[in-house]
Amino acid sequence: MIAAYVRLEVRRTLRDAGFAISSIAVPVLMYLLFTNLGGEDDGGYETYSMVSMAAYGALGAALSLGTGVAEDKSSGWLRQLRITPMSPRQVVTGRALTGTVVVLPSIATVLLAGALVNGVRLDAWQWAAVAVALWAGSLPFTLLGLGNGYRLSAQTTGVVNVACNLGLAVVGGLWFPVALFPDWLRAVSSYTPTNRFSELGRALAEGTVPGAAALGILAVWAAVFGAYAAVSYRRSARTV
Repeated sequence: MIAAYVRLEVRRTLRDAGFAISSIAVPVLMYLLFTNLGGEDDGGYETYSMVSMAAYGALGAALSLGTGVAEDKSSGWLRQLRITPMSPRQVVTGRALTGTVVVLPSIATVLLAGALVNGVRLDAWQWAAVAVALWAGSLPFTLLGLGNGYRLSAQTTGVVNVACNLGLAVVGGLWFPVALFPDWLRAVSSYTPTNRFSELGRALAEGTVPGAAALGILAVWAAVFGAYAAVSYRRSARTV
């Protein structure tokens, strides 16, 4: 039953025009804009920006699940799910699994734009490793989006998710290289999940292994956002 639920939610999400525009089209357009404004042929920056914009697309796609949850809550869909044979854990797991699927188009389209439009060249294993790392590393943001969706109203969730998306993207260095930040902001950025998330892909694109610090900080954020999602879901169970 959980597989059928995931298929249903994936179809609903991917058919949403707003999702396609904000999570797939916008990151691709931003990547092409950022890398072609100056007219300089800088392969290093094109690769850096490609990974960062793929991470940005995955971030937006993962957070968007929370908006869908909040809308389902207000429409009564969550109440209907509670009378099905699915347990609450299966419902939450199904939503999290949906997140692991819907982030893939966001990642793939930016990587394709890098290869086909900007001529980024990586070994076959690097393309695969970057995609897998960004796919797996997006889990904390799926949990954050779910936490917001279960805790907040539909309108408030949309606003909070946009704020999280923009704030985490900018401070995490997804839009602009962290090297351009002042020292204090660079220090803050190193502890953000988005900075370490994109670091996974950048390290692999450079042919190196992601550092233990990046993996550790991402794991901590995944635990924090996971606890937030669990608490939010229990709270919603008392009100929906």
